Amino acid sequence: MDEKQHLYLVDGSAYIFRAYHRLPPLTNPRGVPVGAVYGYTTMLWKLAEDLHKADGPTHLAVILDKAGTSFRNDLYDQYKANRPPPPEDLVPQFPLIRDATRAFSLACIEEDALEADDLIASYARAATLRGWDVTIVSSDKDLMQLVGKCATGGGCIDMLDTMKNQRIDIPEVVEKFGVPPEKVGDVLALMGDSVDNVPGIRGIGPKTATKLIQEHGDLESALAAAPTMKAGKLRESLIEQAEMARLSRVLVALKEDCPLPVPIEDFKLGQIPRDPLAAFLEEHGFTSLLRRLDDGKGSPGPKTQLNPAKPDNKAAPAAPEGNRQALPSWPAPDLSAYACVQSMGELQQWIARAFEARVVAIDTETSALDAMRADLVGVSLALGPNDACYIPLGHGGSDMFAEKPLQVDRAEALAALKPLLESDAVLKVGQNIKYDLNILARQGIMVSPIDDTMVMSFCLDAGRSETGLAGHGMDELSERHLLHTTMKFKELCGTGKKAISFAEVPLADATRYAAEDADVTWRLHRLFQPRLAGEGGTRIYQKVDRPLIPVVAMMERNGIKVDRERLSGLSTEFAAQIARLEGVIHEKCGMSFTIGSPKQLGEVLFDKLGYKGGKKGKTGQYSTDQSVLEGLAAQGAEVATLVLEWRQLSKLKSTYTDALQAAINPHTGRVHTSYSLVGAQTGRLSSNEPNLQNIPIRTEIGRQIRDAFVAEPGNVLLAADYSQIELRLAAHMADVPALKEAFAAGEDIHARTAMEMFGTVDRDTRGRAKTINFAILYGISRWGLGGRLGVSADEAQAMIDRYFERFPGIQRYIHETLESVRERGYSETLFGRKTWFPRISSKNQAERQGSERAAINAPIQGTSADIIKRAMARMMPALTEAGLGHVRMLLQVHDELVFELPQGDVEAAKPVIERVMATAAEPAVKLSVPLGVEIGTGLSWGAAH
Repeated sequence: MDEKQHLYLVDGSAYIFRAYHRLPPLTNPRGVPVGAVYGYTTMLWKLAEDLHKADGPTHLAVILDKAGTSFRNDLYDQYKANRPPPPEDLVPQFPLIRDATRAFSLACIEEDALEADDLIASYARAATLRGWDVTIVSSDKDLMQLVGKCATGGGCIDMLDTMKNQRIDIPEVVEKFGVPPEKVGDVLALMGDSVDNVPGIRGIGPKTATKLIQEHGDLESALAAAPTMKAGKLRESLIEQAEMARLSRVLVALKEDCPLPVPIEDFKLGQIPRDPLAAFLEEHGFTSLLRRLDDGKGSPGPKTQLNPAKPDNKAAPAAPEGNRQALPSWPAPDLSAYACVQSMGELQQWIARAFEARVVAIDTETSALDAMRADLVGVSLALGPNDACYIPLGHGGSDMFAEKPLQVDRAEALAALKPLLESDAVLKVGQNIKYDLNILARQGIMVSPIDDTMVMSFCLDAGRSETGLAGHGMDELSERHLLHTTMKFKELCGTGKKAISFAEVPLADATRYAAEDADVTWRLHRLFQPRLAGEGGTRIYQKVDRPLIPVVAMMERNGIKVDRERLSGLSTEFAAQIARLEGVIHEKCGMSFTIGSPKQLGEVLFDKLGYKGGKKGKTGQYSTDQSVLEGLAAQGAEVATLVLEWRQLSKLKSTYTDALQAAINPHTGRVHTSYSLVGAQTGRLSSNEPNLQNIPIRTEIGRQIRDAFVAEPGNVLLAADYSQIELRLAAHMADVPALKEAFAAGEDIHARTAMEMFGTVDRDTRGRAKTINFAILYGISRWGLGGRLGVSADEAQAMIDRYFERFPGIQRYIHETLESVRERGYSETLFGRKTWFPRISSKNQAERQGSERAAINAPIQGTSADIIKRAMARMMPALTEAGLGHVRMLLQVHDELVFELPQGDVEAAKPVIERVMATAAEPAVKLSVPLGVEIGTGLSWGAAH
């Protein structure tokens, strides 16, 4: 009996775009973009190897989309009208991808006026009629209509999702759509497809579409039943848009009778001839793949070398695969090549060369990490690879009798550097340059214009590494992008009690360390600039993040006054309450123990008191985190409630009322927080040392702490807060008419939701609606929502279903966002900020679901962050134009900005601040909902908030 034939049809277009978005721009030795080509080649090679191990196909072909229109455009001229053209650097890679396919001696099929899906469907049908099995290598939902189709001869169709390494058969389709494959087209016709611009029926999302087909059997039956349905938007939509649904059904149907341009027999797999593949790999500089081909090791490993550097002049190795492009032919960093500038003559030469270069990387060395307290020790400059210097300004021991090395006079040097650092003709590049701006501003130097490699990296690769937020520090960037390990600060200065300040480091070592920082920064800048343009990062960097850097630096220098006596009084008050709570807890438990010890607390709660639900971790210790204690409290465990209160007071005392007193700057009398522009994956600013963003917002204790933040005598604090900005953005981005109407009319959005959800508005239903409004946007699960509302998971699911029924646009937004992130690997804000989710398809359920929740919220929260950043960047110019340049912007906390100004200027400043915030999205983005801004004033932050 002959071997059963098994045809694999690879959806090549999906491979191409996955490869393009997975890798950064790479170029071959001729300078042609090949990032997608390289990614496609590795994916195809891996597929071939995996299938060989699985003893899979006898025949294989790659099916591609050919540019142009199809018969569907004749039926509906708006079909795929919204699809943007492919990226400019991808277009020249299409023919190279065809070359790559043929280099593997695989068939590469594409036809004018036919989409790849139709060719796949036609080849699949023809093969099954011959008794062949067919596997479609894709995760495209449209192709799932073919799954499970079997011909009389015994051939059947399934799919293979290589990203998830998952076979897709009838059960998997039913799990995804709630209907068998033959009904998928009916569901798609109802819900439409924004990517292909299939209209569907407005207001019907995936769940409603599935429910209709489950109840009525098919599209026509659902449409026929519409007049008998209860009155409402669903009934009206089905009746009014029935023809659009029928048109959509034709658009999503796959054409299975296309002429086959190449006979199936020609797809037979054989040995991959070495010479054509080797020639292709060598031509494009895929040396690592070529080496593996020669070694006979099969598919490539994680690294390759593109555009390798020449072996002379201590050349650095080329960049391996990852989120970086190939290295230019730079010499490796040579720490012995750096200059130590010890005279004004040398310094003037470097300054003159920097003016000629037009771009200079800068870095400051200081005595401490706090930019508002640190002393300037030296400055480093870099004009090119290994063309860097260090200018010592404050070296020597702390003892007045300590010998000081030869160095330029600080005042003279800074006076000479000032014209360069302030010149509009020279771009100053730094790594976390905000710190250097503050150090130099305290010396009277206002550095401008600037670029920041740390922020550039964040705009390109936020969340991209497996370690999430890690990866934007200089050491990590140097390792990843330059394959160079930098000198470490502790190697020079030591740690612990034996640590010395940088001012005490010998000049030779200080020069190597400081100049290397500037050199690495210069190189990173040269790598990131073309990536921003090639990967669509220029807009978010230039329009949102870069303008914000000097603004945030100014806010850090402004600081905010705190009332030390008030803080001290709160600390005393909290200490008394903590002691009282400890006594009550010990009494309730019948013993004394250390409440702050998770081990002792767990043993008391679950072993001694016998509460249910205790779970031990790998260490054998009970978990007593907040969720565990909240669960016990919900069950009526009074001890758990008391411990939660004890923990909150203890944290507030140590984190705020005690720590803020220590954080008061002795020179300014104010607290100066430090903002990170790369600390939150969605683009929000984060605050640290001290963190002013975690003060409880709605509690009495939080208000008491805010009362300790005060204005200087004669001034007031003004707090301007966006009202429900994330819900407003959700209404716009998900196109939810009911919510947009409510915001336009100035309604209470939670009351409106309560009416839509529960049919009545009271304190309870409004509170539930508020919880649901925000929780849905965070992708909350039925269990999570049930826990927040104190209801069962089934009740919570019913509420979620009801919410999606009333606001179907939200469900569609969630569905389409997740589909897009799974396909592209990242989400995007309205302003183009990308957030990567490498674990979105993880086999680990917790990781995958966590990524899904974050991916749902990232475009909304990220857009909110972008908007307030734009407001901050525009604020001071607007206030200055209004004659209010003396108003100081002090804090940014989530959706709120805090200002200090004279009492007499409040009425003049309010409309300026409100206008800037309300119009911050424009003209880049025109929102279909108004941005509400609430403003309050008072002598303290608590009074103004």
